[in-house]
Amino acid sequence: MDGDNQTTVTEFLLLGLSGQSEQEDVLFGVFLGMYLVTIIGNFLIVLAISGDSHLHTPMYFFLANLSCVDICFSSVTTPKMLVNHTVGSKSISYVECMTQIYFFITFLNMDGFLLSVMAYDRYVAICCPLHYTMIMKPRLCILLVAASGVITNLHALLHTLLMVQLTFCFNNTVHHFFCDPYAILKLSCSDTFINDLMVFTVGGLIFLMPFTCIILSYAYILYNVLKLPSAHGIRRARSTCGSHLTVVSLFYGAILGVYMRPSSSYTVQDTVATVIFTVVTSLVNPFIYSLRNQDMKRALRKLISDSRIRKF
Repeated sequence: MDGDNQTTVTEFLLLGLSGQSEQEDVLFGVFLGMYLVTIIGNFLIVLAISGDSHLHTPMYFFLANLSCVDICFSSVTTPKMLVNHTVGSKSISYVECMTQIYFFITFLNMDGFLLSVMAYDRYVAICCPLHYTMIMKPRLCILLVAASGVITNLHALLHTLLMVQLTFCFNNTVHHFFCDPYAILKLSCSDTFINDLMVFTVGGLIFLMPFTCIILSYAYILYNVLKLPSAHGIRRARSTCGSHLTVVSLFYGAILGVYMRPSSSYTVQDTVATVIFTVVTSLVNPFIYSLRNQDMKRALRKLISDSRIRKF
């Protein structure tokens, strides 16, 4: 290659969601609003669960952890985009980009693992109700969350360490609003065979483990629900699993739409799907889990009422 093309990249340029300044101004306001609602909504969920002893159960323990992860996940990508727009820059340093990739992979997979743990919790509650408290002990709940955290961090570390071994030459333009690992990988001018192999094998395994757990859990739930003699039992199972199924469908549907089909470049559909699982899912989770849940509504009302009393 030419000497110019061998220049080591020290920063990347994030083109964002739109190349037009007028649209970027509108998108800035939209993303700022969504980010603030995401942080406030998920933080309220955590406060409501921690402050209400009636919600100190496995299901709400996992939900509180999911809200914490959603706060972190949305904070990996959105703030940098908002800061860049404010200062009129599109650049992100090499170190910042690699750091963003690490935490993006970590919290993306942590979301998936927590959703699978919640699916297992619903399976035990519906299919083994008499043994629920004996199976879902606090120690097991903590172990499941801790194991998910260890696995996802090690997985992110593997891909990030492989990424920093690559050489990035002249092209440093990323057609995205954050350092998407796959977009960055395509910019490398060195051999990416090992990276592609690890994405296909280890990455595929990390994706399939929670996804398979969710599918199997709901297959057993459906099988048991269909055997219920009363409509009341079916309605109860639907109300118990409805919120979780909605989030799972939104989250995995968007991921499958982006990463599980061949594409030489990002399309508008890819961008929309990426926004859904990086921003929208974290935004709507508090609403999905609280609007249809009477216990959460009561806990949130209690939290707001207590906060007003403290003011006076």
